[in-house]
Amino acid sequence: MEKRKIGKSELEVFPFALGGNVFGWTADENTSFEILDAFTDRGGNFIDTANVYSAWVPGNGGGESETIIGNWLRKTGKRNKVILATKVGAEVAPDNKGLRKEYIIKQVEESLCRLQTDHIDLYFTHYDDLNLPVEEPLEAYAQLVKEGKVRYIGASNMSAFRIEEAIDKSRENGYPEYICVEPEYNLYDRIKYEVEYEPMIEEYGMGSVTYYSLASGFLTGKYKFGEDITGKRSEAVKRYQNEKGHRIIEALNNISSQLSATSAQVALAWLMARSSVTAPIGSVSKTSQLDILDAVNIQLDAEMIDLLNDASKY
Repeated sequence: MEKRKIGKSELEVFPFALGGNVFGWTADENTSFEILDAFTDRGGNFIDTANVYSAWVPGNGGGESETIIGNWLRKTGKRNKVILATKVGAEVAPDNKGLRKEYIIKQVEESLCRLQTDHIDLYFTHYDDLNLPVEEPLEAYAQLVKEGKVRYIGASNMSAFRIEEAIDKSRENGYPEYICVEPEYNLYDRIKYEVEYEPMIEEYGMGSVTYYSLASGFLTGKYKFGEDITGKRSEAVKRYQNEKGHRIIEALNNISSQLSATSAQVALAWLMARSSVTAPIGSVSKTSQLDILDAVNIQLDAEMIDLLNDASKY
């Protein structure tokens, strides 16, 4: 599979990013190693994590995902074969959050230690801090890029307005520029991405890696309408159980049966076919679920894309 460049950077990635949010949560270290091995064996090279993963699990303190990935990198020696993305800015704990320059400098050192590497390929602002000027985190990133600890920076959960303001400040002051965004985008949740982010992505030549690419698992089609939903993602999935969600699942089932594919593969192929999307992010808690990678080999024709667009229209 041909790799794609992330925006104007030199980072070339497989068109699917493996989400590390489950490592240390629904996948223990041994299972996570199996998943990482299988992913890279199939050509995957893009791994997305964050300093906060998975602080929400009772007994965890954040950094578990980075630690597992770092242990895997040490065991396999594959650091030079993967593109590592991690993040800063989410609330790990009430006294452990934010985008102050000194906080970012401290957090990147901790992430590098857990990941057992000397550099991060793509470092994301995970959540914006509207109490700070956009320049403050950029000053930190400028120092980290100069020191070789970060190669490129990206923005997740920032408004397009604030990202554009930050790009302007970067150009004015010689700071590194956000080259990638990480927004929510899937067949159900389209409007914010297509109206707010996509025009900016195209104007600035940015990359885009999308989270909730399968709508918390809803787009896999495994949740049946009219049945009780159980599991860790049950509350998130319930909001999709409506007329629009039903139309989307019907369209996915229609196309997947034509292609002898799964609904998840088709939903990801729809994202991959969008010119502004570099790579959707997806996470799995067992290796058998990596059949979603077959999405990279699916070519949706115009009629199929139209059917999906119509079913998911806003």
